[in-house]
Amino acid sequence: MTKTVEYFFSIGSPWSYIGFDAFTELAAKNDVVITPYLTTVVEENGGIFSRNRPEIRRAYWTRDLKRWARVRGKQLRLEDRPELSDPTPASLFVIAAYLDGQDWIGVTRALQHAFWSEAKDIGKPDVREAIVNAAGLDGAVLRRRQADDDVQNKWSADRVHARDSGVFGFPTYHYDSELYWGQDNLPFLERHLGGDKP
Repeated sequence: MTKTVEYFFSIGSPWSYIGFDAFTELAAKNDVVITPYLTTVVEENGGIFSRNRPEIRRAYWTRDLKRWARVRGKQLRLEDRPELSDPTPASLFVIAAYLDGQDWIGVTRALQHAFWSEAKDIGKPDVREAIVNAAGLDGAVLRRRQADDDVQNKWSADRVHARDSGVFGFPTYHYDSELYWGQDNLPFLERHLGGDKP
């Protein structure tokens, strides 16, 4: 029987980036089909953008990101980042790739790496097109597709589904009526996939 995990994440979430490869490897090992949902922090469910947290919590958040980045083998550029535009529109490239049956995982990986490890301005369409091209995909096609109705409709519907599913932060994994928030909860998700439901 096929197992499906609903995967809620944000391109602009460093935690989504840190846990991405670990999750896709877990999914492959457990024969899981991933259904991606992209949105931003769901504030109406209690999600808080990092910029709105007290400084003492932001400092801890930064230290924790660095610890987990080392565990996951990821490079994070958190200091001395240039002023970058909103990375959210990059989600539309991922959605277009997913809807077209393309390698949305490869698109996600390339865009997140560029933003979080190289501080590239993926908010700009020409920048993300070049990044996707360098990853071996057709960035021009995805750039054209980002304004199409089906892509825009999924972007809107993803937020509604995240809100209605009780999601507030990223990444969140939904399997068999259970939510797992945070890439540090992947061991619990894997146990559940193996039959150990909480």
